[in-house]
Amino acid sequence: MSDEALWYLNRATGIVLLVLMTGAIVLGVVVRRRGRLPGLPRFGVAGLHRNVALLSVVLLVAHVLSAVVDSYVEIGLVDAVVPFLSGYRPLAAGLGTLALDLIVLVVVTSLLRGRLPLGLLRWVHRLSWIMWPVALGHGISAGSDLASGWGLVLVLACAVATVVTAAVAYLDRHSLPPSGERAAAALAATSTALGAGRPVAIHRNG
Repeated sequence: MSDEALWYLNRATGIVLLVLMTGAIVLGVVVRRRGRLPGLPRFGVAGLHRNVALLSVVLLVAHVLSAVVDSYVEIGLVDAVVPFLSGYRPLAAGLGTLALDLIVLVVVTSLLRGRLPLGLLRWVHRLSWIMWPVALGHGISAGSDLASGWGLVLVLACAVATVVTAAVAYLDRHSLPPSGERAAAALAATSTALGAGRPVAIHRNG
């Protein structure tokens, strides 16, 4: 494959990755809120979220390998996994490497969710909110595709979707009472329902 083809492959996969990562974040919040999408049941939304995340990893591998193989830029395999070591645009490449490490961490922990503590899994998944601006910073600083024209429109659309989703997630988190209070309220509601179902004793005088 020619250097020109590798360059186009790198840029195309990077742009599609931004869209997929935005979609994964939005779908993650929909799954967390037990929401639905038109034409999909709740388990279908969860499956779509998982598949979008896995497709992101596939494209991420193609994006990284095309940058490593391309002879125009000097990015080695170590530079691709350890941030800010590359001699080619250290800041831009470093942000891309950091985004790579974060998305791999999130996806791997998702695949191992049955073997990891729930608290750890939630903490790691919060890193996805850091991953998006880091990836955006990489895309803007690495080239000019996202700085004008349709690329800029795409970035703004993804940014609006991510900000709105973040606001929804924040409001959901702070509108719910603590887990202990929720458990107590559920227990109280259950007790009330059971009490309402008991037969009423009738006392007769005389």
